[in-house]
This record gives sequence, structure tokens and C-alpha cells, in this order.
Amino acid sequence: MKTVLTIAGSDSSGGAGIQADLKTFEAFGVFGCSALTVLTAQNTKGVTNIQEVPASFVKEQIQTVLDDLDISAIKIGMLFSNEIIDTVKQSIKDLNIPIVFDPVFISKAGSKLLNNDAIENLKTLFEYVDIITPNLFEAKELFDYDILNEKSLEVISKLPCKVVIKNDKITKDNEVLSLDTLFEKKNKKVFYTKLIDTTNTHGTGCSFSSAIAANLALGKSIEEAIKTAKDFIYYAVKNAPNIGHGMGPISHKKGIECLVKQKDFT
Repeated sequence: MKTVLTIAGSDSSGGAGIQADLKTFEAFGVFGCSALTVLTAQNTKGVTNIQEVPASFVKEQIQTVLDDLDISAIKIGMLFSNEIIDTVKQSIKDLNIPIVFDPVFISKAGSKLLNNDAIENLKTLFEYVDIITPNLFEAKELFDYDILNEKSLEVISKLPCKVVIKNDKITKDNEVLSLDTLFEKKNKKVFYTKLIDTTNTHGTGCSFSSAIAANLALGKSIEEAIKTAKDFIYYAVKNAPNIGHGMGPISHKKGIECLVKQKDFT
């Protein structure tokens, strides 16, 4: 069995963060382990408190796992501070395995979760990862991203890693579609699913990046991993359990069940 490590924050409501990552790993048949960077008191309505994990303990968690387990891929999520960013960078810089980085620093609503200096420091991780998965707000902050902005596309094309920008939408043949765009140097590929009109989207970004990591660990190409992850999220959102009084979580179990009916991912 392949083993995948998530380095990310904890969501006490179970919908996002390392809880979503571990549910995603389990869904795809890989063994998941974790290194916690931050603890949150949160539910579907929002975050009420955050406690940072000391950077030294983040390092010890990562190293202890790497010393014992044969890790096939890593997913990185919320890093929260400059100290943790630097610690994670030192921990991964010499590894030769697929690493997926979800640079969690702006929420779906557009609220910043990190200070500007820490956001700038996140960019120093790019040379050590295979792909980053920013949402539209994060891509705007990192690259001044706009699909029509040639300058921002030029910046992306020179990055040392691939980029998939998520959460865009377009209308095609009178149907609204969810759009993710993969940039690899000067090449571009788009991935579509139907856009579901729902508030049950809590943890979709975490689950998307961890699904990519799981599929890379299973030997899939980056394009195959992204396509599988996007389809998985579509089904997981479509079959969400409708719990909580805010942005509800998705169903990882139903997501994989529906995906398996469509194709064999193993």
C-alpha cells in the first residue's frame, strides 16, 4: 500500500484540513499520515480560534514519519507562519517524491489568512514542489492572475513547478461549468465539471489537492491525477450530507463510490 503524508492544519469540524486529507487518502486506497501545523476551533459557520503548532514540533512530526514510513507523495496545506514555512522547506528540499502544495492563505470568500510577508515567503517553496493549487484569489495575489493578462501568464510559465488554478467558472452551451486550469510552462489544459449550485463546499480545496497527491502516489500522470481529483470532488459535492448550519462538508465516501462506477482508478 502506498503511503502519503499531509502537512496541514486541523479542522475541528472534520470537513477540511488534515481531516479532509485523511478521508481523501482513505477513499483512494492509500495510507495517510499527518504533520499538524495549526489547530483550529471551527465549524461550518467559521473559525473561532487558531493555535499555531511550534515550528520545532512540526519538524519533529515530519521527520519522525519520514524516518519510518516509505512516503510516496506529500500534500502541503496551511502553513500559517514564516517559521513553519521555513521548517517545511528544510524538511522537503532534498526529497525526490511528488509534492502537491495547496497555498492556503485566502479563503473562498476572499479573506486573507496570512500576513503579506508570509505570503511572499510561500513562494520560496515553489522550487521544491511539483504542483501548486491556488484558488482564484490566491492566484491573483501570487501572480496578478487573469486569464487575459499576458504578463501574469508569462510569470506562471517561468515558475519551477506546475500550477492548477481552481474555482473558476464559465458558461458553455447555456450550461455553467466549474473550471480548473493547469499551466505547465507555456502549455495550458482545462478541466471541466458541471457547476453545482450548493453551499456544501467546505473542504473542497483540501480534498482536491490531497486527491491529486494520492493519485500521483498511485503512479498517475499529473493530468490524470487532476482529472480524477476534479471528478471526485464533483461527486463528493453532489452527494454532500447536508450537515451543519453554514458551508457544509462534502461526502468523500460517496465521491469515491460514484467515481469508481465511472472508471477504475487503481
